[in-house]
Amino acid sequence: MTDPNPPTRIARLILVTRTGEVLGQLPPFPVTTPWWQDAAPVVRAARERHGVEVTILRLLEAQLPEPPGGPVTYLAEVAGPVAASRWDGVLDEHPNRLPYARPGGPAADLAWAGAVLADQGLRRSGPAEQVRTWNLSSLWRCPVSGPTARGRSAWLKVVPVFLAHEGAMLSRLAGGPVPTLLAQDGQRMLMAELPGADLYGAALPWLVRMVPLLVSLQQVEIGRVEELLALGLPDWRAPVLTLAITEVVERSALELSPADRTTLDALVHGLPERFRRLGACGLPDSLVHGDFCPGNVRGDGTSLALLDWGDSGVGHPLLDQTAFLDRIAADAVGPVRELWSRAWRAAVPGCDPERAAGLLAPVAAARQAVVYRRFLDGIEPSEHPYHQLDPARWLVRTAALLRREQALALLP
Repeated sequence: MTDPNPPTRIARLILVTRTGEVLGQLPPFPVTTPWWQDAAPVVRAARERHGVEVTILRLLEAQLPEPPGGPVTYLAEVAGPVAASRWDGVLDEHPNRLPYARPGGPAADLAWAGAVLADQGLRRSGPAEQVRTWNLSSLWRCPVSGPTARGRSAWLKVVPVFLAHEGAMLSRLAGGPVPTLLAQDGQRMLMAELPGADLYGAALPWLVRMVPLLVSLQQVEIGRVEELLALGLPDWRAPVLTLAITEVVERSALELSPADRTTLDALVHGLPERFRRLGACGLPDSLVHGDFCPGNVRGDGTSLALLDWGDSGVGHPLLDQTAFLDRIAADAVGPVRELWSRAWRAAVPGCDPERAAGLLAPVAAARQAVVYRRFLDGIEPSEHPYHQLDPARWLVRTAALLRREQALALLP
């Protein structure tokens, strides 16, 4: 569970030029938000405290084993000479380093975005604002004006290769409740501004509007999974997911208690039979959002849009349910679960979504461990603290769900 009162984030910046020359370091300073990937408050604090304009490139070091809060060290780019104290560290190289985590990388991304805007009859009406940067995305807000502007800003998002199918998914879902894609270039995307706010902490009236949006998109994709896989979405159907769960349990063995390892070994052994019973519930494989939660829905009271399709994949559509229900108020879980079941019973007459959801709960938790292991395999070691505890954490959760399932099976 996330600490409701995390320690203050204290940022230290190691400064480099756009060509990679190390200039030194700035004294550490407090930051208003604890989340390590929030770049905007770090940029703002560096400006206010030291009079320096910086672009955050990547995490170099963190004192705590995981976010949020605590002392963190970032590599930051500056445009010219800056008064900085000596830093005796060494900047290493790593093959998994992202282009936007290198000096000059963000400038190249912004230049691409500027050219796209110009081609579409738009112009930047102010400096771009760095909102977030970490191993899963670089996010910039670009103020725009012009006769074809859809809102006051465009959003530049750059992602690693293993999430790069997001642009293709936005293109496929165009016209639906998703961000409008203005352009894509490999791992770069430029999107139109969406009205409203991200709906963290949404109450029940909002939640019951979110679920039908996802289910309607999933229904359309039934029977089209090969097309989705061709876009680069990961395969979470039974055969592939069985192998992936088996592997992540093996790789996490030393981080698990003997009891949890025994429970998980039983899960792995029983996955073929579990998937057989799941198939008998009558819900076909389709699109999976992968990180469906209220915080990945944006709305303004009249419209809603589902964000962050880089986590999407192909598999059982109810893989999205467990994580969503985990992140809403306890008194909303029952009504939302029932709404979810009604939507699928209407879409696939004769199916049994309640039985399917029960069978999937531990599988969905184990899939989260698979996803975080994939992240760790694709990012450089200095940024592992963002995710390094997550595979084992989700496997512990999986084991707990299995024990609960076993206990319920023994009830009269």
